[in-house]
Amino acid sequence: MRAQLARIDAVLVQALIAAALSFAHLHDVASAAGQDGWKAWAYPISVDLLLVAAWRRLRTGDAKAAGWCWFVIALTASLGANVATAGLLDLEQVPAWLRILVAGWPAVAFLGGTLLAHSTPAPAPHEDTEDVQDQEDAPDPAPELPGQPAPEPTPAPPAVTVPAALVEHARKVAAEHHTRTGTVIDTPTLRARLGVPAPMAEAIAAHL
Repeated sequence: MRAQLARIDAVLVQALIAAALSFAHLHDVASAAGQDGWKAWAYPISVDLLLVAAWRRLRTGDAKAAGWCWFVIALTASLGANVATAGLLDLEQVPAWLRILVAGWPAVAFLGGTLLAHSTPAPAPHEDTEDVQDQEDAPDPAPELPGQPAPEPTPAPPAVTVPAALVEHARKVAAEHHTRTGTVIDTPTLRARLGVPAPMAEAIAAHL
């Protein structure tokens, strides 16, 4: 645990030192280019904020092309200021092109920050699209006609009551038929022999 904290502290200290040096170099270049007072201090803040915003956009995974574009622009501005203060550029006599770049930087930074903050992320391929497609593919329900009554359920036929005497008579008829033909009597034949309706014959056959 202590080793991990020591490693984090070392990285944090290194990052703070690098940020302070880069901040000072950007301030020196802006001041040499004619941006005095608070404006010279605002330039390094603008460059670093644009760099952080571009890096954050790269980490989110959305609009990576714009993120890389503004990350390279901010990194070039920061790296250019660091190189310019290494003795390769006379800060006492800053060339006109550098003054133009420094003077035009606020507009560039404002444009980059606005585009990074308000760019629309790509929609995730989630289930909303599939739900819409399912709804489109589903058939439309049949429209109900106005004034048309709903169909009533068909009532079940009432149970047929068979007298016990008729059942006994039917058994005798069935036994006589089996003795004479050797087969079990069927319902149509039973109905014809007894002279009863079809529902009554079926109810009698169920008792045999």
